[in-house]
Amino acid sequence: MSPEVRPGTLARKLPFELSRAPGALLRGDLRIPDTPSEKAIVVCHGFKGFKDWGFFPYLAERLATGTGATVISFNFSGSGIGPDLESFTDLEGFARNTFTREVEDLEAILDGLRDGRLGPVELEPPRSVGLIGHSRGAAAAILVGADRPEVRAVVTWAGIGSVFRYESWFAEALGDGDVMEITNARTGQRLPLYRDVLDDLRAHRDRLDMEEAARRLDAPLLIVHGSEDEAVPVAEAHALHRTAGTAELAIIEGAGHTMSASHPFPGTNPHLEEAVWRTISHFEEHLMEEQE
Repeated sequence: MSPEVRPGTLARKLPFELSRAPGALLRGDLRIPDTPSEKAIVVCHGFKGFKDWGFFPYLAERLATGTGATVISFNFSGSGIGPDLESFTDLEGFARNTFTREVEDLEAILDGLRDGRLGPVELEPPRSVGLIGHSRGAAAAILVGADRPEVRAVVTWAGIGSVFRYESWFAEALGDGDVMEITNARTGQRLPLYRDVLDDLRAHRDRLDMEEAARRLDAPLLIVHGSEDEAVPVAEAHALHRTAGTAELAIIEGAGHTMSASHPFPGTNPHLEEAVWRTISHFEEHLMEEQE
């Protein structure tokens, strides 16, 4: 069967809010297929990304209709996106975001799936879970996936190969200070970053070791990367592929960091379609309904 759309499969969208700790609010959407499923897929955005950016809603819908799984997309608690789900208004949250915080956010989502509740929304606990992370979101997907037995398949899109790729940059930009600023290229907005992120990298080197986690990862890994990625060089995809135990590498020729998509989303394109098709195929193969 083609992985495009399952005949008769539709997905209803339900928003949720999950507070995992004071100051750590996760806003997300569930796309629940009309046919009961024992599979779930969780979508993780990257740095300066959010669940409603560009291709993410399209990807979530295609995953739900193409695999028959319940699909969860959410904003990390330190994404910076406020209640309007579009604007960077939570600057304090963004400034204090860390890789450890993103790992804990994703773990809270998986805990909610296991317990059958995400905020006010009740659902059937899945027997198998897939994770997909774009760019920096690949770190959370691999780090969490290596430690959760319910995770049966992982996909990265334009994924970073190591969280420590940022360490020297953060150290230089911060200098002796406690805050730096970066520019959101899309909006021109200046966004603060505190020393928290650098302290986190240095304090949790073992916990945040993506390479070690990739070696331990039992779930089959699909690494999707554009040959013309301007933000995360394709060399990082090759390095991750060499490191990971069970991994498939899919280089999309001519594609950039966002698979040639932008925000607002203008519609799909051949690069994005290839990434989506490969991803659906990977999850279809490895997120079986029946588990031993």
